[in-house]
Amino acid sequence: MKYIFGPVSSKRLGQSLGVDLLPPKSCTWNCVYCQLGKTRKFITERQEFFPREEILEEIRQALSGNNALDWITFVGSGETMLYKGIGWLIGEVKKLTKIPVAVITNGSLLYLPEVRAELLLADAVLPSLNAGSEALHNQIDRPAPGLTFRQHVEGLVTFRREYKGRLWIEVMLLGGINDSDEALYALADVLKEINPDMVHLVLPTRPAPEQEVCLPTDERIERAMTILSSVVTVVHPVKGAMDLRSAPDLLEAVKAIVTRHPVQQRELQKAILDCYPEQSGKADQLMQEMLATGIFKLVDHEGEPYWVLKDESH
Repeated sequence: MKYIFGPVSSKRLGQSLGVDLLPPKSCTWNCVYCQLGKTRKFITERQEFFPREEILEEIRQALSGNNALDWITFVGSGETMLYKGIGWLIGEVKKLTKIPVAVITNGSLLYLPEVRAELLLADAVLPSLNAGSEALHNQIDRPAPGLTFRQHVEGLVTFRREYKGRLWIEVMLLGGINDSDEALYALADVLKEINPDMVHLVLPTRPAPEQEVCLPTDERIERAMTILSSVVTVVHPVKGAMDLRSAPDLLEAVKAIVTRHPVQQRELQKAILDCYPEQSGKADQLMQEMLATGIFKLVDHEGEPYWVLKDESH
């Protein structure tokens, strides 16, 4: 399928069917940690990149063959809310199924009333907030010209007032960048202003475009939990497992996921082993066959091999 990938498994969303609405990489930010690599050209104008009816038809097909989904998640190869018409898609999906709908977004366009309106039917919205100051926001998120930190915060505050669903803020915790006490207390002040239902701490576990990006220490993670938990419920960054057991075509399923983000080799090996629990050598054989197609290559990130597309650079 062109727009659908997964299901992928996470602690936050369980078994989630991904819906990608964008051509890579279409974004309003150029984050130092982005798993998709650098933003070569900012996109700030919303448009219907692909026909909404085609996307809906793929969702309909995916739902007909999968009864074990916990969420349907709209998440773009860039900034999801650049897709003009996502509100229509959410509404149509809600007519098709009782499975809840989540939207992952950086939140940079929430200052626009029409963007906030398109999200009102979603069951959960997961915007990003990685800094409590303009200086750190610019250092980490590197927004397009004209998109300011205060504008970002005020968009989140206004959306919180209008939105009745679950607002789960994602905070990317970066070692030596936004994990100091000073940075965390500033972030806590902004989170108190927004008043989300929950904060999800996430870590830069995948290859990033900038070399200075590294994991925070366990001590800093626990410190972040302590400081941020004083104003909001915080979910510890525990990674979920990939599940490929329902994939009708293993190669296409892996390609669809790797297109959206690098995949740790041992995570992929475990997912394939789960598909063939009684054939211990099957995973290695299939992985070698997939590498031989020339679609993928291996890159090293903090001593761990990751699968990326061969034409991707990180």
